Order: sequence, then C-alpha cells, then structure tokens
Amino acid sequence: MPHSAKFFQLEHSNTRTLEHIHFKHMKRILLALSLLQIGLLSAQFDTNNKKDFLVTVSTDFGEMSLLLYDITPKHKENFIKLAREGFFDGTTFHRIIAGFMIQGGDPNSKDDNPYNDGQGGPGYTVPAEFDAKLIHKKGALSAARKGDFANPQKASSGSQFYIVQGKKYGESELHDMTHRTGAEYTDEQKEIYKNIGGTPFLDKNYTVFGEVIKGLEVIDKIANQPKGRNDRPNKDIKMKVSVSEIDKKKITKMTGFKFPSKS
Repeated sequence: MPHSAKFFQLEHSNTRTLEHIHFKHMKRILLALSLLQIGLLSAQFDTNNKKDFLVTVSTDFGEMSLLLYDITPKHKENFIKLAREGFFDGTTFHRIIAGFMIQGGDPNSKDDNPYNDGQGGPGYTVPAEFDAKLIHKKGALSAARKGDFANPQKASSGSQFYIVQGKKYGESELHDMTHRTGAEYTDEQKEIYKNIGGTPFLDKNYTVFGEVIKGLEVIDKIANQPKGRNDRPNKDIKMKVSVSEIDKKKITKMTGFKFPSKS
C-alpha cells in the first residue's frame, strides 16, 4: 500500500492487412475510452467554472500536468496551498515501485537522511474524501496515509501523495477484486482498468483527488529507475511543483485535455 511501515505507508503476406485491421480496432477502442472518460469526468469537474488550476510537476525525467478534482475540495484546496507556498519544491519521489506507483511530497526527503523518508508532513492530516466515481486508474493522483490500525478514519497525509502507474486488469481479475475489496465498478470504469490500467485494490481506501492529463510517460520513467532499500531511488528524483489558474480553453490547447461541457 502507499504508506511505508514508518508513516503512510501471422503470416508475412497478410501483415499489411492485419496492421490495418489492428489500427482501425485500436482507433475504435481509443475513441470509446475517450467518450467513457468524458462521461466520468463530468461528475468530477465543476462545469460552471471557466477556469481551473493546472498543476505542473517538473522533474529531470520530464513534466507532468495535472488537474485536481472539484468533488474532493479539501484535498484540492490543501494541495494548491502547499504548491503556492513552495512546500513541494526540492522534495523527492522517495518511493518507487514499477507496476504500482511513485510516491513523494515528504519534506523529510530534502535532508541527507534517507531513513526518515516517509515520516514527514506539514503537521496535519486531511479528512478522507472517498467517491465511487474516483478510481485508481493510471495517472491518478492520490493521498498517502498512515495504516488502518493507527488511522481507522483513513485520513490523508497533509502532503504525501502518490501517482499511479499500475497495470491492466482482465474481467475475471476485476470480478475477484470486487469480492475482496467490496468496490463495485461501472462498465465504464471496468473498461478503463482493462485498457488503461491502474491499481483497483486501493479503491475505497485512499483518496483519489486528481489525475495526470499530460506526461503519463514520465510516471513510467520514474517508476523504472534503479532503487535500493525501502524502494528508494538510488539517485534523488527531485521535483518542483507549480500551480496556475488558467482558462479551461487554454488548458485544453496546452495539454489536449477536454473538459466536460455543461449538460
């Protein structure tokens, strides 16, 4: 889980024809997924606002652009506040697990002691904001937290977060997951886990409060870096986090992300 023990823990002649069929099939899948995502996003963003906050996480491996959900207002407000204060600047992605997630946001990761990573924060927690519409798909921005024994309310760390890499899941795997976790998925959410991937076993246990809308490849690069004890990268992966309030049309032009329109 995203908390450490310390804190939060074919035949050659047919190739062209098959490639054409495969390309058309993939286009249909991508279009369907795009429409599904738009349907889900309409419940996550306030369609009455003409502007939104674009978060940029800059690393040596590239930039990630993120949006924060309006249906998790406490987490959104807190993350924006910390980013504007420069709280995250110089912190590192101190825990990376390929096929799972990359975790950061701990002020302790700025110092020279690698053994206190995962224990720090701003001195407060944020109440959980669970919503069945929010799932741990690839690129999901979620809050780390202490384990259930010390934290039965599942309150989030005030600053530590993780970004999901995850993996793709089949129908039978999702069926088994539902029985184990009690989470129930819409057909749209199942398609996302099947075709985009994620970490469904974390749903209903950690607050998802945003997503990467550009730069998913950066997650893969960071997750696959050499690491040592406690899944800590051998070389510090520092970040700089900035936030800007921008017109939604400009965000779309900059990132390609399409906001849901008013119904």
